[in-house]
Amino acid sequence: MLTAIPTEIRVSKDRKSLTVTFDDGARYALPAEMLRVLSPSAEVKGHGPGQAVTVPGKRNVEIMTVAAAGNYAIRIGFDDMHDSGIYTWTYLRELGEDGARMFADYEAELAAKGMTRDRAERPR
Repeated sequence: MLTAIPTEIRVSKDRKSLTVTFDDGARYALPAEMLRVLSPSAEVKGHGPGQAVTVPGKRNVEIMTVAAAGNYAIRIGFDDMHDSGIYTWTYLRELGEDGARMFADYEAELAAKGMTRDRAERPR
């Protein structure tokens, strides 16, 4: 199965979301906070099974930069200096289609660990 390819990637004026339009017509507005806390980076996902961390306190994070990473992804830089995630077209599509559930799971993890979206602290 071929992966849909973005025809447009646009950061909102307030830098709080990224809108991705794919060549099949699908369009998703992805909140900066969701992109940051669900980053595909090793810093968030870890280097192996069971190493992922929950990143709190990112409710107000903003997108500072978006740069191409080859012909298959983008690298997003956030105002908290995180910029190591490589967001493939497939992952952006997954966030568009299933991001609400993934973010709800993230919020449940925060609650279970006694953390919040508003208070920055060390990820765990």
